[in-house]
Amino acid sequence: MTSGYTHRPVLFDEVLQALDVRPDGIYIDGTFGRGGHAGAILERLGPQGRLLGLDKDPQAVAEAQHRFGGDERFEIERGSFAQLGVQVAKRGWQGKVNGILLDLGVSSPQLDDAARGFSFRHDGALDMRMDPDEGQSAAQWLAQASEGEIADVLHHYGEERYARRIARAIVAARAEAPITGTARLAEIIRLAHPRWEPGRDPATKSFQAIRIHINRELDDLQACLPQALEALAPGGRLAVISFHSLEDRRVKRFFRDEAKGDNFPPDLPVPQSALNPRLRLLGKAIRAGEAELAENPRARSAVLRVAERLA
Repeated sequence: MTSGYTHRPVLFDEVLQALDVRPDGIYIDGTFGRGGHAGAILERLGPQGRLLGLDKDPQAVAEAQHRFGGDERFEIERGSFAQLGVQVAKRGWQGKVNGILLDLGVSSPQLDDAARGFSFRHDGALDMRMDPDEGQSAAQWLAQASEGEIADVLHHYGEERYARRIARAIVAARAEAPITGTARLAEIIRLAHPRWEPGRDPATKSFQAIRIHINRELDDLQACLPQALEALAPGGRLAVISFHSLEDRRVKRFFRDEAKGDNFPPDLPVPQSALNPRLRLLGKAIRAGEAELAENPRARSAVLRVAERLA
């Protein structure tokens, strides 16, 4: 159950301003979560408007059905936004969607529920799957991955400076007993970590890296972005909230490349009109203000980027 958890959608006002919701528009929330942004979009839709929610997490799907199941304007599908194109084609929405929101990363209810295994602050089963019925759990992966594989994941997805040292400690610890709980993994990492930033737990980057790997988060994002672009109507908007540099770099690069247009050789004299850009960037990256940060410290790393589909 999720009723014991609170969820504050980040950059709430900024997202609604970015999407500029039309009463008769078609919208997709690719990461329904607990429906904070989705509920606000529905409030702005008229009888002809439509909102599709997507989420891997069965608890999020159950919350969507509980809150909005009786609203004919709303649908929820369980699955990754990497399948956004399939859902759009299924409804005949190609080139007709007016706005798409991707709120990346893990939600507050997922972090706060120890049973989900996302957080090093609460002891629980070492799972970390957004869809608990799909793929390996973090415990299963750590039980069989080689030291080199673990180090590569910590380095590439967590940008962890001491990845090899931590991987070596994990392999040594699992030889003594299986690593099945978040508290034990966090303690292994802390003992292996020679130094860390004041006020930041040394397990932060490693937990992030393992979660990203287990859920294929960056692969899904890479697959989703071009599908989202194809789904948008002219003037439709794509808004993406990232929570770490690995995500944000991919979003920024995709937006930049699609706003620049066709990739001709740099020495070929091609007029700007022939480049066929498909996106227009709407302002610079947006971050949470002081008032939101005071209420929700988890918003401190959130970055919102917005682009609009050109004709």
